[in-house]
Amino acid sequence: MSINLREHIEKIVPLTDDEFAFVMSHFTSKKLKKHQFLIQQGEPVRYSYFVVSGLLKLVHTDASGKEHIVSFAMEDWWESDFQAFHNQSKATMALECLEDTEVFCLTLQDYKSLCSQLQKMEYFFLEKANRGHIGSQQRILSLITSNAKERYEQLLERYPSLFQRVPKSMIASYLGVSRETLSRLTN
Repeated sequence: MSINLREHIEKIVPLTDDEFAFVMSHFTSKKLKKHQFLIQQGEPVRYSYFVVSGLLKLVHTDASGKEHIVSFAMEDWWESDFQAFHNQSKATMALECLEDTEVFCLTLQDYKSLCSQLQKMEYFFLEKANRGHIGSQQRILSLITSNAKERYEQLLERYPSLFQRVPKSMIASYLGVSRETLSRLTN
């Protein structure tokens, strides 16, 4: 499992064996079954997660009980309720396993320790954060400037494997359309 994390980090920064051993000393691993939660809305957020295998959905449930899928996270991705994680506050979203999942868990204290003690990791996390911000801005722009069909096509082009891994109702929720609208788009 650790080879996945090392390969992921080394796409951005090279690490010696000693440096990687130091990095790994800051992580714990966890295996979860489909439908288990890593984060529950309203609970403290203790970890940021690196997905080794499996698929997750980050969901916000509004006051009326409607679920809004904020993101999906698959292999080689990081996910958390980052606002709650960095502010050490209660989650406004839930993180649920859509498949059996293996993750590496990183506490805020360990994140800060890695950044302060190994400059390469500070650079790595800065790069990941920048890429995450860019992705979020692209998603927001897509939601406000693209119609449902365009959003569907963009998602299909970027993440084709997602369509084999999640039900259409979740794709519809992520795109902000009804299941019926999604069916019309795919026919």
